[in-house]
Amino acid sequence: MTKYRIYSAVLVVILVAIGYYSYSQKYPFKLGLDLNGGTELVYKADISQIKGGDVSDSMNTLRDVIERRVNIFGVSEPIIQVEKSSIVGGVAEQRLIVELPGVTDIDKAVALIGQTPLLEFKLLKGEANKTLSQNATTSAQIAALFTPTELTGRLLDKARLEFNQTSGTPTVGLIFNSEGSALFAKITKENVGEILAIFLDGQPISTPVIREEISSGEAVISGSFTPDEAKILVRNLNYGALPVPVELVGTQSIGASLGADALHSGVRAGIWGFVLVVIFLILWYRLPGFIASITLVMYVIISLALFKLIPVTLTAAGLAGFILSIGMAVDANVLIFERTKEELKRGKNISESVREGFHRAWLSIRDSNISSIITALVLFWIGTSAVKGFALTFGVGVLVSMFTAITATRTLLFAIIPKSSGKFSRFLFSNGLHFLNNEIKK
Repeated sequence: MTKYRIYSAVLVVILVAIGYYSYSQKYPFKLGLDLNGGTELVYKADISQIKGGDVSDSMNTLRDVIERRVNIFGVSEPIIQVEKSSIVGGVAEQRLIVELPGVTDIDKAVALIGQTPLLEFKLLKGEANKTLSQNATTSAQIAALFTPTELTGRLLDKARLEFNQTSGTPTVGLIFNSEGSALFAKITKENVGEILAIFLDGQPISTPVIREEISSGEAVISGSFTPDEAKILVRNLNYGALPVPVELVGTQSIGASLGADALHSGVRAGIWGFVLVVIFLILWYRLPGFIASITLVMYVIISLALFKLIPVTLTAAGLAGFILSIGMAVDANVLIFERTKEELKRGKNISESVREGFHRAWLSIRDSNISSIITALVLFWIGTSAVKGFALTFGVGVLVSMFTAITATRTLLFAIIPKSSGKFSRFLFSNGLHFLNNEIKK
C-alpha cells in the first residue's frame, strides 16, 4: 500500500509537469511592458464635471473606448487600466495607463490612440444669444455661454454617415443607447425652442434648435463637412467618443533589449534562489527536506499555471513577488519539520512525531500566511500598476504555498514513513549537519 501511494504521488508530479510543459508551449506568458519592451502613456482624466457616483463608470467606459481604438491597429496584448494617483488627502486624480508592448516609438504610440473625440451636448444659456453672435470668439468664451448636460459620448451606441436628402451634404447620424435615449428625450421635451449645441473636443460643431421632443434616441450632426471629414468623424465616434476629457501627462519608452535583459535577469535570479533553497532543505532537513523540494516544484508549477489562467501580466515587480514567495513557501515546511524534531526528541515514533508536527505547526502557519495575504490585499488595493503586479503574484504564491505545504507535503511524508523507528530512520527525519543525533532516543 505504501509503495502504491509513493508511485501515485510521483505519477501526479510527472503528469503535472508534462501538462504544464505542453500548456506553456501553446500559451506563452503575458509579459508586461518592462519585460517585453514598448511604450507607456499616462493620461489624466478631467472628472470635474462628473458626479461622484458616476466617476467609476465613466473611467471604465474610457478604458474600454481607448482599448477598442488601440486594438484596431493590431497592437499585441495592449494593457489598459484605470489608476488613482492617491486615495488620501483631497480628490483622487484619475489616470489611464496605456501600455503598448512592442511599440517603442512614443510619437507612433500617441498616433495609435489618435485624437479620440470628446462628444458633448450643451444647452445655450437664456441670455447668451446676443453674446453668441457678437463677442464670443475664443473657445473659453464660447464654452461659458453653454450649460453642460449629462448627455455625452459615453451614452452613444453608434454613429453613421448620412446625406441630407435636399442638399446632398454629408451629415453624421447619432444613435444613443437606452440610457442616452431616455436622457435625450427628457432634454428635448423640457427645452423646446432652445439651442442644444453639439460640442466635439470643446468646439461647437452644430447648434441646432430643439423643435420638438425627440424620443427616438437619434440625433444628427450637420456642419460644413466634406465626405472624407464626415467619414473620419463617424469612424472616431464609433471607435469611441470619450466620456471624459483626457490629457497626456507622461510617457515612457523601454527598448526590447532592455526588457529582455530584465526578463533574463529575473528568471536567472528565480532559478538560483530555487536551487539554493532546495540545497538548504535537503542538507538540513534530509528526507523531509527532499520531500519539501518536490512539493516546492509542484508549487512553482501550480503558481505559473495560475498566472496563465487568471491571467497575470508578469512585470519585473511581479516576477520579484513570485521569487520572494518561493522563499516564503518554505516557511510552512520549516515550522512543520522543527515541530517534528521536537516530538522525536521526546521519544515518540516517526509517524506520531510527523502527525503531531503538522498539528502543532498549523496555527503558526495559518497566522503568518493570513498576515501575508492581508499585506498583499492592501498593496493590491492602494498600489499603482507595478505594485499591484507584485501584490498579485505574491498573494497567489502565498495561497498556493499553503496548499502544497499542508496537503502535498503531508501526503508524501506519510507515504514514505517507515514502519520501524530505527536509528537510521530517525536520523533521516531529524535535522542538522551532524550525522548522528545523540539527543534522539530510540
